[in-house]
Amino acid sequence: STAYTQSYSDQVEFLSHRDTLLAPPDNGEVTVLQAGRHEFPFTFQLPETLATSFEGKHGSVRYWVKAKLHRPWSTVKKVKKEFTVIEPIDINTPALLAPQAGAKEKLARAWYCNRGQVSVTAKIDRKGYTPGEVIPIFAEIDNCTSRAVVPKAAIIQTQTFIARGTKKQKKSVVTSIVGDSIAAGKREVWHGRALKIPPVGPSILQCRIIQVEYSLKVCVDIPGTSKLLLELPLVIGTIPLHPFGSRTSSVSSQYSINLDWLSTIPEQPEAPPEYSSVVSSPEAEQSLAPPCCSELGGVLEGPFFAYIQEFRFRPPPLYSEVDPNPPADNIRPRCMTC
Repeated sequence: STAYTQSYSDQVEFLSHRDTLLAPPDNGEVTVLQAGRHEFPFTFQLPETLATSFEGKHGSVRYWVKAKLHRPWSTVKKVKKEFTVIEPIDINTPALLAPQAGAKEKLARAWYCNRGQVSVTAKIDRKGYTPGEVIPIFAEIDNCTSRAVVPKAAIIQTQTFIARGTKKQKKSVVTSIVGDSIAAGKREVWHGRALKIPPVGPSILQCRIIQVEYSLKVCVDIPGTSKLLLELPLVIGTIPLHPFGSRTSSVSSQYSINLDWLSTIPEQPEAPPEYSSVVSSPEAEQSLAPPCCSELGGVLEGPFFAYIQEFRFRPPPLYSEVDPNPPADNIRPRCMTC
């Protein structure tokens, strides 16, 4: 009958670097600084695996620089300055560019009476987004109950704190939208309903004791019973989508496209050939003329566009190609006005 509270705590040290900016000489003498302002610059490299700075209800991720001044026969002076770290999360990866979809259904009951079924299917273009982007939601809500239902969509942030094997979670709504009411026996379709991501912190997935995750929830409020919830995972990154970067490289690597021929293109193309060198002999003129009816027989009974299309899309001769039928010396080249 006695209530008590059990506390759990844990901590992880990501970075610890120590430098001596002014050291006393080896002979034991005291270093004396003259009156005035003295600066001691210093630098250190941050590792790439640091978690993003975070302030939560049950825990935090903090980074700071602390300086100490030791003086003989006096107290130590300390100064502390915090700084922010943002972990780079590139959404231009195959895992974060993959579409996310799901479907769920629920049987509405009230006082042990079956009032029909509500089903929802939803899809988003990809899993990774950055703050400020708009998530187009494609959803279909089918209301087969006898009452009107209301669809909603929201981005949920889940903070998970882990200490000595025990978890504590805190969920909050980042942003949400409300759809139109769906009458009984009707269906509602969202063709890319826009949901903009507000300025929020990126996901924290690599920390052992603190995790920050996001999800897109599509829910349907059903009167007289619990809500129908459909959850799609989200990752909020820091490096936005490259429209012509990773997608092109991923497609080219998938199909092994050979682009070595681009290096053979000259900087200045050579001049086009003369008209007389391309069309000059009677054979060339006869080959470009359409066939007569006696040659084709019953072929002309079908559509004549097939022959015209083949002629119109015939590739032009290469500039470096040698004419296989050179004009004879006794034939005068024809011009456009003859």
